Amino acid sequence: MKADEYNALIQDPSDFWVRIYLPRIFGALKPLEKLAPLTDVLEIVMTCGSFLPLGLPEVQDALKALIAAGNEARRWAGVLRALDHALQGQGFPAFLGGVSKAPFDIIGDTLRGTHGIMLDMYRQPERLLEALEVIAPLAIRMGVASAKAARHPVVFMPLHKGADGFLSDMQYRTFYWPTLKKVIIGLIEEGLVPFLFAEGGYNSRLEVIRDLPKGKTIWLFNDTDMARAKEILGDIACISGNVPITLLSLGTPEEIKEYCKQLIKTAGKDGGFILGSGATIDNIKPENLRALIESAREYGSYS
Repeated sequence: MKADEYNALIQDPSDFWVRIYLPRIFGALKPLEKLAPLTDVLEIVMTCGSFLPLGLPEVQDALKALIAAGNEARRWAGVLRALDHALQGQGFPAFLGGVSKAPFDIIGDTLRGTHGIMLDMYRQPERLLEALEVIAPLAIRMGVASAKAARHPVVFMPLHKGADGFLSDMQYRTFYWPTLKKVIIGLIEEGLVPFLFAEGGYNSRLEVIRDLPKGKTIWLFNDTDMARAKEILGDIACISGNVPITLLSLGTPEEIKEYCKQLIKTAGKDGGFILGSGATIDNIKPENLRALIESAREYGSYS
């Protein structure tokens, strides 16, 4: 997305995605630039011209590419579904269902990029704020639809550019948090449970994110002081994390158990804590993963 395209995004996000954004990032979909807006289709005879681009061979090839992508997505989903069923048969229920993102991250990750959105905060803040408000209901819709499709109420939300150091406190409170909060509240009102992965450190954000309904969210922390997280959020949210991946990858089972023991004492006091890694587990020794699981069993009881 270019800096001067905010008006197109704000006026009609779906049309922007279909006729501008997707053709730009997917070579096979470039012919979709030739489509007329679907809102041009009316009941009068002369609007049949809106369908003419669909007769172009290159546009039809683009639609065939979309169909091929859909077929591959169905095949991939089938493999995952079979794996999920097998795991559930072994007693491991699916932990996540839907997915969504913070509006700031949708624009900053997907559309403008980090460099672009950082410039926009200074050069056209009002346009950015208006676009964030437009994206917020779309993020709610995404979470609701994906949760319903999965028949699972937990909606995973990876948070990227809200981490300590990315934005000042004022920028976070102005650009990031207001629409993220709207998405969280919107999901809660639909009976869903937002599961927010606070990637990086969130130490400077804890007081801000406390402003949410009690007992409705789960926060997974990656590089955040868990003692402070427990102190500030312990009475309003469930917190999770944050056994370091470095420890799980390079440490010994004994070191992992000791770390988990102390973490449970700190973050697990009075409940509301899920022991887990601070990020995705990959390529760790089986005995280290076993130590993590055993730690929960050995030390994870509430007195």
